[in-house]
Amino acid sequence: MIFSSKLIEDAVQEFSKLPGIGKKTALRMVLQLLKMQREEVEIFTGALARMRQEIRFCNTCHNVSDGETCAICANPGRDHSQVCVVENIRDVIAIESTRQYSGLYHVLGGILSPIDGIGPDQLYIETLHNRVKENGVEELIMALSPTIEGDTTVYYIARQLKDLPVRITTIARGIAFGGELEYADEMTLARSIAKRLPIENYVTVHNKV
Repeated sequence: MIFSSKLIEDAVQEFSKLPGIGKKTALRMVLQLLKMQREEVEIFTGALARMRQEIRFCNTCHNVSDGETCAICANPGRDHSQVCVVENIRDVIAIESTRQYSGLYHVLGGILSPIDGIGPDQLYIETLHNRVKENGVEELIMALSPTIEGDTTVYYIARQLKDLPVRITTIARGIAFGGELEYADEMTLARSIAKRLPIENYVTVHNKV
């Protein structure tokens, strides 16, 4: 792709660094910015700059937050006895989009993957253990992607918490094995949460597959 302007070329190069954005799509975005009023572009770029500079992570669940505690954890209308354990922030957004879950979350920051060098110390498993022990959590819903790594993480956490009085469930297999949670449609995801299984049943079903 040949550009007559180095400024345009540099802008296209930066946009194309975003996931799923090719050079042609990046060029359309840049040309659209050129059509906008300067004030509109300044608002757009200012919002991005403020987001990157000021965004924080919740001290309780590790979700993105504007302050020390995210809006979900601070909401007294949520069920604080129920915690949904997810891999990343995108999964929180996916589940919230279903409008079928009213509890809290815990973002692990990934899943166990020895081949990638990701062990328990790289995830927020210890803080999950502390939440269950100290905050009276009655149920953990393991909403991890149904992959080998996801299942391994579920089993590991279940073993770590086996001596604590907490019910551990996992989302039903409405999501195809090997799929990722964030790409499941809202109805399938909502049904998987609603029909969640006790961890013991899940292990039995999984071993029969």
